[in-house]
Amino acid sequence: MNADLHCHSNVSDGTLTPEALAARAKANGVELWALTDHDEIRGQQRALAAARELGLPYLTGTEISVSFIDVTVHVVGLGFDPADAALAAGLAATRGGRRERALEMAESLARVGIHGAFEGALKFVGNPDLISRTHFARHLVEAGVCSDTSEVFRRFLTEGKPGYVPHRWARLADAVRWITDAGGVAVIAHPARYRFSANEEHALFTEFIGHGGRGVEVVTGSHSAAEAVRYAGVALEYGLLASRGSDFHGPGESHTDLGALPELPGALTPVWEALQHRVVHPQ
Repeated sequence: MNADLHCHSNVSDGTLTPEALAARAKANGVELWALTDHDEIRGQQRALAAARELGLPYLTGTEISVSFIDVTVHVVGLGFDPADAALAAGLAATRGGRRERALEMAESLARVGIHGAFEGALKFVGNPDLISRTHFARHLVEAGVCSDTSEVFRRFLTEGKPGYVPHRWARLADAVRWITDAGGVAVIAHPARYRFSANEEHALFTEFIGHGGRGVEVVTGSHSAAEAVRYAGVALEYGLLASRGSDFHGPGESHTDLGALPELPGALTPVWEALQHRVVHPQ
């Protein structure tokens, strides 16, 4: 199945509306779609309504920012009840502090001669509660400081570079609990990005599973073919469901378009098989 279960709208740090993403997914041959905005579910009803109108099966989604051994890890939640009060409250708490962090990022950039970055980043924010490094990156490109967002993250906004400010996110246990208590499945997003040692990665997966986590993204926009094979093996080793998602943020900005991913490697159990009862089918 051409499932794309990881992408972002302008409700978080994407550039397109939920409705435009639904249309793009449908046009690109996606057969099962989920919108997974960062720490936010306020785009879910719009995404669901648009998917229904287009005849596109839909799973609810979000991507929760988690702090694990001082590294930011992302956990995707799929198939949950978007009306769940505990999930909504947990996400609201996780979003808290982003403005303060953004102001500190702007101060850091000003110290190296880049002024007005906070105001510049705000121009790219669809939801001020979710101002992020991505919005700063778009501003630095528009201002001519860098040629593209990849250059921004090579020179700024990452650990040890101007503009970097750490943030304490949700705990892994809490994120998994919010998702599972709301009827969904928790998935570790793009695991190759974290650069953990073998022992640290083992600790992540064992703790994640211990809290009720059930899936891992095997095929995603930032994984190479070799990394997909590696995490297919991890899924089999730990008995995890395999997920697939482009992590699409916008045209011309993302490595992989919606619906353009390679297939999951064989012998894996796709996460959507465990979520058939949660898929919203067009009427």
